[in-house]
Amino acid sequence: MPLDLDAYCAANQPRFLAELVELLRIPSISADPAYAADVRRNAGHVAGAARAAGFSVVEIVETEGHPAVYAEAITDPALPTVLVYGHHDVQPVDPLDEWVSPPFEPQVRDGRLYARGAVDDKGQVFMHLKAVEAHMRTRGRLPVNLRLLVEGEEEIGSVHFEQLVETMGERLSADVAVISDTGIFARDVPSLTVGLRGLAGVEVEVRGPSLDLHSGVFGGAVQNPVDALARMLASLRDPVTGRVTVAGFYDDVVEPTEAERAAYRSLPFDESAFRKVAGGIGATVGEEGWSVLERRWVRPTLEINGIWGGYQGPGAKTIIPAHAGAKISCRLVPNQRPDVIGRLVAEALRAATPPGVTCEVEVRHGGNPVITPADHPAVRAASRAMGSVFGREPVIIREGGSIPPVEVFQRVLGIQSVLVGVGLPDDCIHAPNEKFDLDHYAMGIRILARLWDEVAAEMGDQRRVPSADK
Repeated sequence: MPLDLDAYCAANQPRFLAELVELLRIPSISADPAYAADVRRNAGHVAGAARAAGFSVVEIVETEGHPAVYAEAITDPALPTVLVYGHHDVQPVDPLDEWVSPPFEPQVRDGRLYARGAVDDKGQVFMHLKAVEAHMRTRGRLPVNLRLLVEGEEEIGSVHFEQLVETMGERLSADVAVISDTGIFARDVPSLTVGLRGLAGVEVEVRGPSLDLHSGVFGGAVQNPVDALARMLASLRDPVTGRVTVAGFYDDVVEPTEAERAAYRSLPFDESAFRKVAGGIGATVGEEGWSVLERRWVRPTLEINGIWGGYQGPGAKTIIPAHAGAKISCRLVPNQRPDVIGRLVAEALRAATPPGVTCEVEVRHGGNPVITPADHPAVRAASRAMGSVFGREPVIIREGGSIPPVEVFQRVLGIQSVLVGVGLPDDCIHAPNEKFDLDHYAMGIRILARLWDEVAAEMGDQRRVPSADK
């Protein structure tokens, strides 16, 4: 047992919290240009923390957008090498009036740290830095080689990340990536995420008359773009079965095995609690024949993210709008491809366009779904590390969202990722009152400190030859 690591972490946990609080004071909102200087200042703060932790090489890496932080601690080239990824930017804080305490004035209440970025992802990045520090202070070295890449644009879609990875090339070579930007299934149910859905995006605009028309003079004789768009969008899903009706949409879907489905059924899922976390909804919906967890993790979706057209102001304005539009996103599962799904949705929209209007569709850049085999050596190592801290073996789950860097690492670098996060479903990421439970922050540091011993034991004789996966 790594008693030396645990003792060091326990003795220094108050300082670990205080140092995280200082990082959380920096409003590193990547989406708002007004905070660009703060994002840069935040990168400098993370770089300083990496140096203090014991990384021998630490750099601010420029991109065409916000800067990233790169660090490395190479113990011995013969040892396994792990690439740790995280992000130091945060989401906007709106609506501000719903925060109990100011989002960039961290506050501890009832054993929870409240601040924007507390769990997503500054707190979990700091878990990695403090785990490295524990090894360096107690043993003088790590049992593996570590490379650290903390980007500053994850909350705006990692727009320059792939270019950054391609530019850095062999400097990011590793046997596996470890990412702590996720959570666990529930407080008493530790879990490891091995699958993420991909993403395909489409934007559609429907145009009718060249200008807004009087609805009394022209109504009933001119196709209304808002009405046309509503019918086009409704045609994309069967209202009874919940299945997407786009031709070919499910052709490449890899169905989960019965063993996987049985494992999901065994999880202590509380639908009423889920509805509460989902904003107090009265009922769940989705594809017929699949559970709520399966709909979120292993089934593809088509969602309308935004819709516009016509008069939006107070009172009435009786018009037939000249145009209307909508944004659509599809979550993808293995082996769906974003370019194929985007094209199929675009074709379906064009085919559903009624006479009297025209339809313009743009397919947005997307990302592939990814999955790491549950028997991957790094997953086994992470399972032991997490199990030893939680006192019970973690379950293997998938996640419904997308983390673009995971797909980039697999496609560009040829490496798999294991997601070792300790957030909770009620952490309010991207929402007011984001928080990180202090006991999970402490447990996360201990898990990651133990993880490097487990990776060294599990992968020490299974070194990947980087060129073989290119």
